Amino acid sequence: MLLAIDVGNTNIVYGLFDGTALVHQFRVETSRGRTADEYAVILRQLLAMRDVQPTDVEAAIIASVVPALTDPMLDLVRRAFGHEALVVGPGIRTGMAILYENPREVGADRIVNGVAAYERFHTGLVVVDFGTATTFDCVSPKGEYLGGVIAPGIQISADALFARAAKLPRVEIAKPPRAVGRNTQHSMQSGIVYGYVGLVDGLVDRLVEELGFPCTVVATGGLARLIAPLSRTIQDVDDDLTLTGLRILYERNQG
Repeated sequence: MLLAIDVGNTNIVYGLFDGTALVHQFRVETSRGRTADEYAVILRQLLAMRDVQPTDVEAAIIASVVPALTDPMLDLVRRAFGHEALVVGPGIRTGMAILYENPREVGADRIVNGVAAYERFHTGLVVVDFGTATTFDCVSPKGEYLGGVIAPGIQISADALFARAAKLPRVEIAKPPRAVGRNTQHSMQSGIVYGYVGLVDGLVDRLVEELGFPCTVVATGGLARLIAPLSRTIQDVDDDLTLTGLRILYERNQG
C-alpha cells in the first residue's frame, strides 16, 4: 500500500492507497511541537484501528506546506515503516509545466491539486482549495500550471471578526436560514458564508475572463461542501483531490 501524507497548516491528512483505490483516510491536527516519534505513535494507532499492519505500507509520498514538519514526517515514515518517502518539491517529476516566475515558491499542495484535477478533466481549470488559506490555481488546456490567487481562508476571516469585534460572539460557520439575518448569529453567518461565496464567484469570474479559455471549476478542502452548493461558479467538488494527486505523482516518479 502507498501512504500519502498531506501536511497542511491546520490538519495533516494521511491517505492509504491500495492500487488506485483510497481505502483509508485519517485527519489529525497539525502541531509543530510534536516529534516524529509522537506522530509515528499516533499514525500506527490509527492504522491499527483499521487492522492495517506497518508491513502493509510499502511506500510513502509527502506534500508539506509546513517546512518545520517536513523532516519529522520523513522520520515518521523511516521509523514506523522502514521506507524513504518521496517529497513533493523541486526535482520531482510532475508531468506539468510550472509557468510561475519562481516555481520554487509554489506550494506543494497547489501543484498536487493541479496535477490531480488535470488528470481527471483534461481541460482548462480553476482549482479552489478551501484550506487555512483559500487558493485558486489555474491550469491551461495543455496542462500547464499558470499561477493563481491566495486569499485568507474562511476560518481565518471569521476568527479575525470574533477577535476584533468585542460585542460579537463566536458562531458556527454554517449556512444561515436567509441572507437577511434577523439576529446577531444569523447576521454573522450570512456575512461569513455568503460574503465568502461572493469572494469565490467574483475571483473565479475575473480569473476566467483573464485566462480567455473555458475552465472547469473544481473545489476541494474542508469547507468546499459548504460553499460549493451556494456558488454559481463551482462545478464539481472532489474531497480527495490532494491525496489523489499525491498518488499520481508517486506513480510518475517510479522507474
